[in-house]
Amino acid sequence: MLRRLYHDQPDSFAFTPANRAWAEGQITKYPEGRQASAVIPLLWRAQEQEGWLTRPAIEHVADMLGMAHIRVLEVASFYFMFQLQPVGSVAHVQVCGTTSCMICGAEDLMAVCKDKIAANPHELSADGRFSWEEVECLGSCANAPMAQIGKDYYEDLTAARFAEILDELAAGKVPVPGPQNGRYAAEPLNGLTSLKDFESGHTQYNASVQLAVDLGDTIKRIDGTEVPLLTPWRKDQPAAEAVAEAAPAAPEAPGKTAAVPARATADDGSSPIKPSAALPGQADLAARKGVWKYQPQTTADDAAPELLTAARGGQPDDLKLLKGVGPKLEQTLNELGFYHFDQIAAWTAANIAWVDERLTFKGRIERDGWVEQAGKLAAGEETEFARRAKDDGIYD
Repeated sequence: MLRRLYHDQPDSFAFTPANRAWAEGQITKYPEGRQASAVIPLLWRAQEQEGWLTRPAIEHVADMLGMAHIRVLEVASFYFMFQLQPVGSVAHVQVCGTTSCMICGAEDLMAVCKDKIAANPHELSADGRFSWEEVECLGSCANAPMAQIGKDYYEDLTAARFAEILDELAAGKVPVPGPQNGRYAAEPLNGLTSLKDFESGHTQYNASVQLAVDLGDTIKRIDGTEVPLLTPWRKDQPAAEAVAEAAPAAPEAPGKTAAVPARATADDGSSPIKPSAALPGQADLAARKGVWKYQPQTTADDAAPELLTAARGGQPDDLKLLKGVGPKLEQTLNELGFYHFDQIAAWTAANIAWVDERLTFKGRIERDGWVEQAGKLAAGEETEFARRAKDDGIYD
């Protein structure tokens, strides 16, 4: 399928301040010179902000990553998750059309879309507020047929209920996502038949739906203020979070901020799900943002292992003979003051915590067994990894 940029493009694109901070944080996940690896998450964030990927957005992301514009356009046009044409200002509806959903009535849902939105996929409704498309499997086969609207799944749909959902969205309401037939999650409709001691229901809705209800942002465009910016791999974490928290909140789009209505009751008047004793509201979530911040663990200086300013006799050991240590990591260890196997073999648990805090890949020391390997190598023995490395000529 040939995918082209839409003929009518806006003049410019810019991330919201909070989304900009998020994007810059994502770039720091990758090593220097590999920033292009962040292209998909940044394109996705741009689409989440605007609803679709415009040419200015594609070029803006390319400029942030130091990539040629055509390279980023290649990525955007290759993946069908990226929308290259305008979508509905209220909602873009994605109906699953793969086997399970098709057998269970997906064609009826698409007929509703054709009747209420537009005759063809990717066409805007007459008022520009809705659009739709058929997509491949969305992974909720047990709750077929289903559709994704905004960030959430609407499952166990009938044509009638689906039409009601579109009407509610058009009226400015946000229908509760999840199963639409009274099921809690994906268990049998009449309740669990086994493992009843593990029955869910500790919250009013299942985990995914409960989060959508708590946040109240089901179809809201992402502007970066929804949750705190968490980039625990960054050493400048406090500064990064300050950028996100200082960013002004984007104005809410009309028709997208209505409170989520309660789930309809069953035919006998009872609630099909278990009520929650206390559900966190929006104010509670806002108050909790302060405690969600990443707090880096710091080890005391007295936990530092033996450090050297240079290798003994100017002859460092080949630390790349340790499993998990490559040239870059060896350089980092040398810069920290580690040149010899016996240094690493002597590390205590406190020493490991001290070193681990200063490495990019947390947990590697214990996961790859550096201390044990280093002990054998320091004693003149040979580990299986070191033998294979020498046989392969990797470190000759």
